[in-house]
Amino acid sequence: MGLSRLAALHGVATSYSPSPDVTVSVPDDTVIAVLAALGVDAGTPEDVRRSLVAAESRSRLLPPTVVVWAGEPLPPALTALPPGSTVTVEPEPAGGPPAPATSWTVPEAASSWKLPGAAEASGASGAAEASGAAEAAEAAPDPAAELPPGWTQPPYGVHRVHVRAPDHHEASATLVVAPARVPQPPERTHGFLVQLYSLLSARSWGMGDLGDLADLAAWAGRTLGSGFIQVNPLHAAVPGKPTDPSPYRPSSRRFPDPVHLHVESVPEYGHVHDRATLDDLRQDAAALSEAVLNKGALIDRDAVWELKRQALELIAQVPLTPGRRAAYCDFLAEQGQALEDHALWCALAEVHGPDWHSWPEPLRDPRSPGTARARSELLDRVDLHCRLAWLTATQLADAQRAAEDAGMEVGIVHDLAVGVHPAGADTWARQDAFAHGMSVGAPPDAFNARGQDWGLPPWRPDALAATGYAAFRGLLRGLLAHAGALRIDHVMGLFRLWWVPEGRPPTDGTYVTYDAEAMLAVLVLEAHRAGSVVVGEDLGTVEPGVREALARRGVLGTSVLWFERDWDGDGRPLAPEKWRQDCLATATTHDLPSTAARLTGDHVTLRHRLGLLTRPLEEELTEDVTGTAEWLALLARLRMLPEGDGNEEAAVRAVHRFLRATPARMTGVWLPDTVGDRRPQNLPGTWDQYPNWRLPIADPEGHPVTLEEIAASPRLHGLMEVLRPPKARTAPPGARPA
Repeated sequence: MGLSRLAALHGVATSYSPSPDVTVSVPDDTVIAVLAALGVDAGTPEDVRRSLVAAESRSRLLPPTVVVWAGEPLPPALTALPPGSTVTVEPEPAGGPPAPATSWTVPEAASSWKLPGAAEASGASGAAEASGAAEAAEAAPDPAAELPPGWTQPPYGVHRVHVRAPDHHEASATLVVAPARVPQPPERTHGFLVQLYSLLSARSWGMGDLGDLADLAAWAGRTLGSGFIQVNPLHAAVPGKPTDPSPYRPSSRRFPDPVHLHVESVPEYGHVHDRATLDDLRQDAAALSEAVLNKGALIDRDAVWELKRQALELIAQVPLTPGRRAAYCDFLAEQGQALEDHALWCALAEVHGPDWHSWPEPLRDPRSPGTARARSELLDRVDLHCRLAWLTATQLADAQRAAEDAGMEVGIVHDLAVGVHPAGADTWARQDAFAHGMSVGAPPDAFNARGQDWGLPPWRPDALAATGYAAFRGLLRGLLAHAGALRIDHVMGLFRLWWVPEGRPPTDGTYVTYDAEAMLAVLVLEAHRAGSVVVGEDLGTVEPGVREALARRGVLGTSVLWFERDWDGDGRPLAPEKWRQDCLATATTHDLPSTAARLTGDHVTLRHRLGLLTRPLEEELTEDVTGTAEWLALLARLRMLPEGDGNEEAAVRAVHRFLRATPARMTGVWLPDTVGDRRPQNLPGTWDQYPNWRLPIADPEGHPVTLEEIAASPRLHGLMEVLRPPKARTAPPGARPA
């Protein structure tokens, strides 16, 4: 009982329910290991007793984080304080003269206090202010609301609140003041989902880059009326031989990877003196692209980076113009210590290898004297990596600007991976923020009886709270700087994550809860400041209440056609009018079969060839054919498949007609679907059995196609025509109303 109580006090589950009628107990060894990762000793009964006494003896006037939502009643953390307590709010710095602290005294009755729509801090995005009348109405102040005497309306932001009770007890906490909802997309819009590396153009250096992204956005917005382009995470990867190609296991989520740079678009490119070397590198890059597009080669990220690295080192020798130098210095000042740490990790990894755990002992601590000396010795390389981060951020901004100039309502949708590589830059720079010896994963479920271990160390919820969510805020600010929207992978991780102790199977993990109210408040605040939409990937096992909490804050969900069934009824495909409105609706994702493969059953035979099926092939095919037939029958009943059965291209169009018929705010088209690609970009459960994250977009026969060929594809234009909104009928000249 003592261990369970101690675990509960620290947000560690001692049981979980994979389904409503099943409860599974978590092994005590797991609970003890997870508590240890949180700095809580529970190794023996006596340790449990001492830790329990220490935890329960902490008398807190305030929780670690207090959240105030605009237009909503003040939280109990403030209204339930002892009468007579003095509350002082110290606003966060907003770039100008420091705002004065404000104080007020808690009266006898405080439960009716309600914060009006809070004032915006200086420097907020004008786009956020104009994000829609619906949000403004929702957060409108209530003139009749009673406010705390002496309360000065705080701006949106992350502040400090201090309380002194009449008995002289004192407490301090982080105070997050946030709008009620994130900005919203237009009523209806459509766009493409693409893995950027897979999108090669005639000018690519062996893989898709930010120049290709900008070009895709400009073309899709102007030609097709598309409202957004969603890409895979562009986070910095851990270098290696070979580099892990997965964009979902990065070295850093805070900074992008310069491998995505379009080299020729760097302004200093045209002023490189050694043109011969640069021309040789371009020829080698053209050979890489030729091998991928016409000779069956896989995308080789390491080979691409080797060429780009050499070219960028030549470019870095060109002095910056005064204006460019000033912009670079501004970037360095804005990014501060986080960028210095990231660039230093990159420089050290070039010397000592990519796993900082194996570096010389002094270098494992980013604040040690030995690391300071190494920074001085590697100053040129550190500056190069800072410069590359700046160049990449500049091209990210260019891509978003190209999307906006093309009329896209949203623009580029960036993707936030659920975690980082345990050996990468983020875990080195913020060691106190991560739970070492733990990995994020998923519990056993109907689709995976063994559970999952993703090899990603989780953030410590106590460390996040103690630092005012500084790491999360910085991460979001960097990603949202040049994003029209942000997709959050496994958005349920804002509420809880499945922690797996090192050396144990995923079945021996447990859930650890996070302060979801605080995490959501920080997310809403930063999205508001950037004027960005937020999409949560909420597929799979979702805790009750999570989708409702996200929807309340305006975070869109993700709905994939094949999973949308009447699970509370007959289990048949869900009619379009019954789909939720606040979501991104799509036919597939990077982890699922393409629509053509789903319709033909190719995805089942592929998994059979790789030995991934857990049942006989005939049984799997029968189930798959039955499920697909149910969807095709519904499409036929709704008259969305006029061509009849047996026409794969027509069936793909029908699937997207169906998506258009749902009320979903955003409809996403998997770009490979537009040209009939049958191959998945990633096949979960495989490592070297399948070329995950290394395939170019291809036609139905598997022949790679370029961006230029995609843009000219009749199949693409036929598919996208079904997503165009119906044209309003206009009366002929001189016609009179009936």
